[in-house]
Amino acid sequence: MAVTATGAAESEGAGPSVGYTLDGGVAVIELRRPSAGNALDASLRFELLAAVRRVLSDGDFVRSVLLTAQGRNFCVGQDLKEHAEALETRPASAFAVVRAEYNPLVEALHALPQPVVVGVEGACVGAGLGLALCADLRVASAGARFSTAFTGIGLAADSGLSLSLSQAVGPSRAAALMLLGDRFDAEGAQRWGLVHRVVPDGQAAAEGLSLARRLAAGPTAAYGEVKALLRAAAAGADLGAVLESEAAAQERLGATRDHSAAVRSFLAKEKPSFEGR
Repeated sequence: MAVTATGAAESEGAGPSVGYTLDGGVAVIELRRPSAGNALDASLRFELLAAVRRVLSDGDFVRSVLLTAQGRNFCVGQDLKEHAEALETRPASAFAVVRAEYNPLVEALHALPQPVVVGVEGACVGAGLGLALCADLRVASAGARFSTAFTGIGLAADSGLSLSLSQAVGPSRAAALMLLGDRFDAEGAQRWGLVHRVVPDGQAAAEGLSLARRLAAGPTAAYGEVKALLRAAAAGADLGAVLESEAAAQERLGATRDHSAAVRSFLAKEKPSFEGR
C-alpha cells in the first residue's frame, strides 16, 4: 500500500498517486504513475501540490527535499489523453488548468526555503522538464533524455519553462531548444549546466537522496537565504538592492547558533555541526 500526500491509502496501480515520506530530514516526494510515464493528469497534479505544501506544514522536520519518480521515466509531461478529452468536451476552458494548477505548483516548488534535489531517469519532457527545473540541484541517469516538446503539439510553454530554461542554459540555446523541440541527452544537459551530476541508469534517485541527505545535514538557514538571494537576482534586482539584501541576510545568519558554533569549530579545527537555527 502507498500513502499519498493527502493521506489516502491506495493499492499499487489503483490510479495516480504521489508518495511522501520523511527520510531523516529529507522529504522524499515520488511520482507514482509509472505505467503512464508519470504523465501529469488532474489527480497527480493535485497530489503533487499537496505534497509540496506538506513540506511547509512539516516545518523543521524537513531540511531538504528530493523529487523523484517510479518507473523508467521521470515525467513525460501533461497527460495528453486527458487533454484531448478536455479539448473535445470543454474547449473554452481546456487551458484553465495552466493558471489553476500548473502555476500554483511551480510557484510552490520555487517558494520552498529548503534545498530541492531532483533525480531524473528516462524521459523528462514538457511540463516534466519544467518541474525538474524547479529544483536547485539535478541528478540524471546516463540514459535520461530531455525535450521541451511543446511546439511539437503546436503550443509554446508553461510550467515556468520560458524563464527557468533560459536561466539554466542561456537565452540563445533555450530559444533553439524551445523552437526546434530537439531531444537532448544527459551528457549534453550536464555540459550546458542544466544537470549537475550524471550517474549510471537506475541510480538517479539514490544519488539524489545522497545529495539531499548531505544538504539536510548542512546550514539550512543559510541555504534558505541563498535561495532567496538567487531568486531576487533572477528577478532582475539591481546591484544596490542585491548588496543590501546580502547585508541583511548576513546579519540574520550572524545571529544564528549555526554561525557562532561553526566559527568556534573552525577555530578549533573541528567539523561543524548544523541545526538549521
